[in-house]
Amino acid sequence: MKQSKVKNYCWAKQEMAPHCPVIDAPKYDPYKDFRRDKSGFYVLIRVDFSTLTIDVAVCDKHNIIVAVFRGTTPQDIYEAIFKYEKQHGVNWFTDKGHVAYLGKEFKKAQLALSLGNNAYFQE
Repeated sequence: MKQSKVKNYCWAKQEMAPHCPVIDAPKYDPYKDFRRDKSGFYVLIRVDFSTLTIDVAVCDKHNIIVAVFRGTTPQDIYEAIFKYEKQHGVNWFTDKGHVAYLGKEFKKAQLALSLGNNAYFQE
């Protein structure tokens, strides 16, 4: 078994592929690096303490709410969104960066909900 030059990056019994790059991610700038999803759809996220849920409104490029999803965990919400998209033949989120951003925001909302912190705001 060939020893990797970067031992800290080996997990369990895996071996580094020859010439496997280790990439240091640059700091993300939310203003400079922001880009909308090409589909034109976006979401509004809020924590509703009256129902103890996370509410996610999907909006179109004309700022019309086309669907609202309500749940208590990020996985419940994104699974419901993906199921709805599949059942109705829509594709609201096409950019992987946008999908990753949604996951981050859903998790922040879940933490606020579980901690009873009403200071959540969507970035």
